[in-house]
Amino acid sequence: MQDNTEDKVPQYRAAHKFAPISARKVRAFADLIRGKYADEALVLLECYPNRGARMLEKVVKSAASAAEDRDNVPMERLVVAEVRVDGGPMQRRWRAGSRGVSTVIKLRSSHINVVLETV
Repeated sequence: MQDNTEDKVPQYRAAHKFAPISARKVRAFADLIRGKYADEALVLLECYPNRGARMLEKVVKSAASAAEDRDNVPMERLVVAEVRVDGGPMQRRWRAGSRGVSTVIKLRSSHINVVLETV
């Protein structure tokens, strides 16, 4: 029986569950950093003023600090292997609409997941 432990690449994960932002607003930034080095991804995200970029930046920093704490891996050796932004639960609010009709306002949330791998 062979031992496959040396074939595995260590992965470092971080997630922000129930982020109070629509997943659609964060996915553009997820596509921007997918496959890039972690330090390069952070520089790209810092250039944008959007709230979605700030949230994704915090998750990437969290995964990088997990790599630093567990295995003392520098940020220059980490690659963004996977970024997933899934829709979370929606809160529904009611608002008065035209002609006495009530309209639904959906407050969307999202789950942001980042996986970093070493090179």
